[in-house]
Amino acid sequence: MNESNFLQTAKAVLDRIEEALDACDLDLDIERKSEGVLQLEFDNGTHIVVNLQTPLQQLWIAAKAGGYHFELRDGAWRDTRSGDEFFAALSGQVSAQSGSDVVLAAG
Repeated sequence: MNESNFLQTAKAVLDRIEEALDACDLDLDIERKSEGVLQLEFDNGTHIVVNLQTPLQQLWIAAKAGGYHFELRDGAWRDTRSGDEFFAALSGQVSAQSGSDVVLAAG
């Protein structure tokens, strides 16, 4: 995948995260820090940052529990270590940090 295709695909993921979280009844602030960085700030003061790593063609999640790297494999963003799907992993991190059961879907 070339850089332009990666950026288009990955930015669509960031848009989908914003849409999905806006639909949830959570007390959090969502902020685009730049074109490729999405920061979630929870009412308890914790943060999750999702950012694009364009040179590696990866999406990264930085959460209280640690850092996770995802690459596009067979049409799904998969954790480079565990193979977990991106939205399932993000749902788990948002749930843990918000104290609410949150399920985010790819689309």
